[in-house]
Amino acid sequence: MSKEPIRIVQLVHPSSGRQVALVQEPYLQLLKAASVYALALEAIDASLSIAELIPEQLTGESVDYNAVYDGTSPWRLLPSFDHPDGPFGCTVSGTGLTHKNSALNRQMMHRSANDKPTDSMVMYEWGVNGGSPSAGSIGTQPEWFYKGNGTLLKAHNEPLEVPAYANDGGEEPEIAGVYVVDERGQPWRLGFTTANEFSDHVMEKKNYLYLAPSKLRNCAIGPELVLDESFTALQGRVQILRNNQVLWSAEINTGESNMAHSLANLEHHHFKYACHRVPLQAHVHFFGADAFSFGSNVVLEEGDMMQIHWQGMGRPLRNPLRISGETDTLVEVRTFAAAGVYGR
Repeated sequence: MSKEPIRIVQLVHPSSGRQVALVQEPYLQLLKAASVYALALEAIDASLSIAELIPEQLTGESVDYNAVYDGTSPWRLLPSFDHPDGPFGCTVSGTGLTHKNSALNRQMMHRSANDKPTDSMVMYEWGVNGGSPSAGSIGTQPEWFYKGNGTLLKAHNEPLEVPAYANDGGEEPEIAGVYVVDERGQPWRLGFTTANEFSDHVMEKKNYLYLAPSKLRNCAIGPELVLDESFTALQGRVQILRNNQVLWSAEINTGESNMAHSLANLEHHHFKYACHRVPLQAHVHFFGADAFSFGSNVVLEEGDMMQIHWQGMGRPLRNPLRISGETDTLVEVRTFAAAGVYGR
């Protein structure tokens, strides 16, 4: 029998504040640490793994996980990882064109009348041919995108919003890696978490050069961070529920055996940049999707529930879709040369 992976969550209480908890179904065992970030830095300083640190972190208190998960407890789930001192300490990014089905969807979105392979498919093939180099070698550079900072991270049960300036919003069921950079500038991977990368596929379909702004949307990670799950092969299911009925569903696969790039190659090409190794920085990095409802011509509506479940990664991540009721208005930039605006 395989060993059950260690899973932790981040919680917040209206009176006692933030706390990390160990998942021991059907309970959450509270730890002393207020954040996964702080727990990781303590483990690094002590030359221990997070798993080795957990036993001495246990407080002896527990809460009902079912009530927390359903949103009926005073305790509320936070994103499974963040920077506790503020959102600007966390970089959220991702790697695309890592899975064949995703590349095929992009091929259909971007193809022209001559039906030649698109740049997206060409880049995917580069990954197939050179994205899994031998140990110690550097492979082909993958596609990389900036998602935003920690303000975008949403938790289980929190809505993912289609803003007024968007053309659409749709789920992207993924696994994300979470990282901290220690005081010496060395990145450490803490573990993996279920993730909904959530993007504007209609905007991207207009022109693939709109990929960058189509990614600047909120996203969700959690509810659990898995400390020791293998990233070789993971299977799961993504569902869209409308009025509590399954509207669309698909099997999903990820992990190195299902991807064009090795994990080590993806991590190298993210952390090779010095600006991604700033001491005490936090990172959430998405590894790509195998399927999403937009590829099946599904248009999400207000209140639709996006559910992502990976086997071995804990409970499913669920987020309703919210469509902003605001009007897209001009954002004006003030200048200090303008009269009568100082201090206002």
